[in-house]
Amino acid sequence: MNILALLIPVSLILGGLGLWAFFYTLRTDQYDDPEGNSRRILSGQWDDHPKP
Repeated sequence: MNILALLIPVSLILGGLGLWAFFYTLRTDQYDDPEGNSRRILSGQWDDHPKP
């Protein structure tokens, strides 16, 4: 029973870290254009100047 006193706060902290990481990726536009990247990699054109 004493282990629950340790596991519950640890799981809440890990869950909070995961939620923070998700919101961080949303703020930095990580999910901006997932379809475009998958189609661009299959095209035969070379991109000498990729987007920064």
